[in-house]
Amino acid sequence: MAGRYALLFIILFSLSTPAFSEETPESEKAEPETALPAVKPELENDTEATPEIELPDAANADIWKQVQSLESNLKQQQAAVIATRGRLGYAESLLQRLEDEYESFELRLEKAGLNLTGEYATLLKQRLERLQRQGVATDLIKGIEAKLSTAREEQLRLEEFEAIIDPGDGARDQLRSQRADLIRQLHKAVTEHIEVLNDYYSNVSALQDRVEAYQTLLQQRLFWLPSASVAGLDTVRELFEATTWFVTQLRLEPLSAAIGMSVRERGGRIAFLVIILALLVLKRRTIKQNLAANSEHVGNVGHDRIAFTLFAFANSFLLALPGVLIFAIAALLLMEGNDFFSALSKGFAAAALVSLLLDFIHKVARKGGLGDTHFHWHIDSLSAIRREIPILLAVIIPITVIVPTTATSGGAEFDSSLGRLLFIVVSFALATFAQRIMGAARADRPRSKFLFMLHVLAVATPLVLAAASLLGYHYTALELERNLFVSICWVAFNAMLFYLGLRALSVRERRLTLERLLEHRAAERKIAEAKEAAESSGEGVPQTLDMPEMDLKDISQQSTALLRILVSVVAITGLWFLWASLIPALQLFDDITLWTINTDLEGSDPLPITLGDLMLALLVGVGTVLAVKNLPGTLEVMVLSRMNLEPGSGYAITTLTTYILVFLGVIICLAVIGVQWSKLQWLVAALGVGLGFGLQEIVANFVSGIILLFERPIRVGDTVTIGGITGTVSRIRIRATTLVDWDRKEQIIPNKTFVTQDLTNWTLSDPITRVILHVGVAYGSDVDRVQQILTDVAHGNERVVDDPAPAVFCVGLGESRIDFELRVFVKDLLDIMPLSHEIHSAITRALREAGIKIPFPQQDIHVRAISDKEAATRDRPASE
Repeated sequence: MAGRYALLFIILFSLSTPAFSEETPESEKAEPETALPAVKPELENDTEATPEIELPDAANADIWKQVQSLESNLKQQQAAVIATRGRLGYAESLLQRLEDEYESFELRLEKAGLNLTGEYATLLKQRLERLQRQGVATDLIKGIEAKLSTAREEQLRLEEFEAIIDPGDGARDQLRSQRADLIRQLHKAVTEHIEVLNDYYSNVSALQDRVEAYQTLLQQRLFWLPSASVAGLDTVRELFEATTWFVTQLRLEPLSAAIGMSVRERGGRIAFLVIILALLVLKRRTIKQNLAANSEHVGNVGHDRIAFTLFAFANSFLLALPGVLIFAIAALLLMEGNDFFSALSKGFAAAALVSLLLDFIHKVARKGGLGDTHFHWHIDSLSAIRREIPILLAVIIPITVIVPTTATSGGAEFDSSLGRLLFIVVSFALATFAQRIMGAARADRPRSKFLFMLHVLAVATPLVLAAASLLGYHYTALELERNLFVSICWVAFNAMLFYLGLRALSVRERRLTLERLLEHRAAERKIAEAKEAAESSGEGVPQTLDMPEMDLKDISQQSTALLRILVSVVAITGLWFLWASLIPALQLFDDITLWTINTDLEGSDPLPITLGDLMLALLVGVGTVLAVKNLPGTLEVMVLSRMNLEPGSGYAITTLTTYILVFLGVIICLAVIGVQWSKLQWLVAALGVGLGFGLQEIVANFVSGIILLFERPIRVGDTVTIGGITGTVSRIRIRATTLVDWDRKEQIIPNKTFVTQDLTNWTLSDPITRVILHVGVAYGSDVDRVQQILTDVAHGNERVVDDPAPAVFCVGLGESRIDFELRVFVKDLLDIMPLSHEIHSAITRALREAGIKIPFPQQDIHVRAISDKEAATRDRPASE
């Protein structure tokens, strides 16, 4: 993992080579004659609270007492205004001096470039350490905000008090006038105090920003300068002195004093950590058993859950916690000691963090743990991690504890000797660790060029940094290795998130695969039944129905790709913020202005759009495209498959979510590059009108498709009749719907038709359909017996449902027969034709056996005789 970022660090380190080679005369270096006296930008927290105004009861208090109370409050407020104004004046002068010093110092560094000596770099480091010690107190800004809030409340209370007092008349008017005057003066003082506090708040905030900018400037410049001389014999002599100094500081009396004072100050927290440590030690075997139990059902589709992995993650964390607590307790016990033991306290705190990170990875790699059973990491790599991390901890932990002592007043002179030696030891330990881990990772792929390059970079990077420290660039190497360690931890954290997400997707995908398999088997049985019914009815039905669902392979690929994109974005963003403050080259994009835009605010400057903004817009655009491309699979596996939706609803949700993502991506891209909605709204409105007229039908069908997918008046597989066409719905898309009629012809019908026209859905909520059969018998037949025969025939047919029950009615007396109607209900539309055949055949047999005739159509012909005279008249020609 470290090897992936080693190339970046080597490239950045190579940028500093001019500092090794370029030498300039002393006269061309910094210009001390233009320097200003150094400023101590130090503001302590103001412990004085804003005086609260104690207003008397306007109705019950004596007016003379009210006047006395108001006079006392006025004096307090005036004193508070004077005190705040004094602090404001000091902050303003401090800010002005610091800004002048910053501009002068920045100009001198700009002229000097990188042509500065190691001694000058040491002085810069001292100034940086002083600025880090001094500055604005952390609670000062919060205190000012609290005072402002209190002053505003007092102002409102005064206004209410002034509104309810009785001006009165008579002998006491003079006191009332004095009271009103005092209230006005007090209100004026409070208002003035609010204004002064606002100015004070602005100046303190600006001072804090300037101190942070000053620190950033020094850090950036120190990064490229040698902070110590090249290692030599003097370094060895200083190392001996440093060792002697360190040993002499380890005295029993200061240690016992530090422990005693820390116990008095933080005894509760220390006791709490000791109790937690004892519980973890006692429950360690139980935690290991739980970790093993969490792996039992991993891979079992029926029982596997992501909760098992989360529990295993928590158990691994608990197993790594005892060492962390031991170092944390040691840090608390030494916190109240002298400078040396206070530095050791910081070292133990840092050791607790290092122990947490490395030991947690060690517990993840244990046999039967997260890496082995849940994440399926490479077994050789896991073995190497289990073997090498304890060795690495044995080297790094003591050094982490000792290093802060070189920053104390007594140990600062040994930073270039003792501090450099400790740094080199850590670098060699990291190189050895990388060599063994990468060797294990390459065991199964020894010919992989990519792994070979990672191997070389992972081993070479700590060694190159150690060489840079020996050549005098100790601060640069230290900052790079510190940021490298934090970067690796950050990448490891994101990798853990990725594997947790991958595990969750894997569990859900296997479950979805099983559910899809069961659904497909049920669908195949249903299609087979429909084919069998269709063969007996003589009707054509669709061979397959186009259910809008995603392929499982696409779901897996898309969800994994989207997870990888999200984790990569988070990881790269964190790395950018980590390294941007250290390497000015990464801030170059924010310094290149491409164009400016007017903000439409009166008196405001134009807003610059930089190359960084353009690159951010491009990243947002690419991210939107990738998200839209891979979103359907992730939605399907993580959300839609849990909601028990019909396929059409899932398709509609995915489609709408995609459109929303595209819309948001376009809006964000335009906003980043400075495109203002106020200047585009008329164009968008005109475009919308034009599209509305030109694409009216397409838009109508699109909206109708969304309505069909959500309202679901028709579903895939339903039998519907619309516009004289009856068929089975085989496909629903966003523009049109496909029907397959009984002749197996596909009818493409726009979605608008289903929304605006009358629609018959034979199978929407109930597939049972009524069939009416007409039967006629000869006159003279027994009507009751005929009714009984028809009822028995209906009940004897398997296709007829019992509820609703069949019914027989005599509906009319025809010219040659008595008319009956047999009303029955069938379960499926395809049963109508087979049922008609079966019922008519059974009725014919039953009536014949009962001796009841089914009459033929009858027509009476009457023959009348014609006389000879009539015949002669009829045969006479018309002309006669």
